[in-house]
Amino acid sequence: MEVRPTRRLLCLAAVVSWALAVARCDPQVPCYFIFGDSLVDNGNNNYIVSLARANYPPYGIDFAAGASPTDSPPLMSLNFWVSTTSSRRSPQRAGTSSSAAPTSPPPPPASAPRPASSWYGGRIPFTGQVQNYQTAVQTLVSILGDQDTASDHLSQCIFSIGMGSNDYLNNYFMPAFYNTGSRYTPEQFADSLIADYRRHLQTLYSYGARKVVMIGVGQVGCAPNELARYSADGVTCVGRIDDAIQMFNRRLVGLVDEFNALPGAHFTFINAYNIFDDILANAASYGFTVTNAGCCGVGRNNGQVTCLPYQAPCANRDQHIFWDAFHPSEAANIIVGRRSYRAESPNDVYPMDISTLASI
Repeated sequence: MEVRPTRRLLCLAAVVSWALAVARCDPQVPCYFIFGDSLVDNGNNNYIVSLARANYPPYGIDFAAGASPTDSPPLMSLNFWVSTTSSRRSPQRAGTSSSAAPTSPPPPPASAPRPASSWYGGRIPFTGQVQNYQTAVQTLVSILGDQDTASDHLSQCIFSIGMGSNDYLNNYFMPAFYNTGSRYTPEQFADSLIADYRRHLQTLYSYGARKVVMIGVGQVGCAPNELARYSADGVTCVGRIDDAIQMFNRRLVGLVDEFNALPGAHFTFINAYNIFDDILANAASYGFTVTNAGCCGVGRNNGQVTCLPYQAPCANRDQHIFWDAFHPSEAANIIVGRRSYRAESPNDVYPMDISTLASI
């Protein structure tokens, strides 16, 4: 991100998003809050001591203005949802003025029993992201004049949460750096993550969140990095990883039911795993020719190291499901975003898609 940590993330990005009401076309929602890991992150972490950076080419290669600090080239599923519901694209930095768009994605999170991806260095964990949101709410109350007005405004906003991928990729299944894989069974690890998730959702609800999108974890076992490390043929997805992911996803669905019992709550689950499974199984029909390797990267499957600075990516990135060792390509993200916004299968979402949520 391009603002200092004390002012970054959500401080005014969502507070002033009500200015969208005077935009050229009416938005479906007045503001959009985003919490999550590098799958929704479009910041650069410049004011955080971290190795987790994507602020160099070829990242952001498809932006007209050139390279930008995002982990894809450049559209992510959240960009699609935000542009569809609010007529604005999520910014490449956290907003701190009244011209800011209604989003502000954070860097890689930590919600596991031990901090996820801490070997990369600094990050803003889920706890920190929620604290930043609480600060934003306090600012919103001061701007709008009273808590009731602020609560009414927030009840119409959409909150998207995409957590868990890094907890598995860069923690549970990284035994060289963490012992969580030996200390916890997959069921215990999923239960621990869900306990943290529930606690943060309770805080968000207490601070006005009513329309909440909970994004399931996709097929981590099919990412180039995991294929490079664990797949014998470099093609077959790693079953034990995906099985553990599904334990977590099933518990997320339970959280949806749990929170939808609360007054005014409209929570929904995006089945990213199912959507991605369909993309992989029917890759050719979606126009993909490469399913197991990054468009750029180093080593087996282009998955042992992410894109190097100024590395030339593949020439056919729209035909790759993965952009780098971990992240889906823009082409894949657009499909996930489209099917999340307007479900194309009963298994895509539960209990409603984002277009329905926005209309409530």
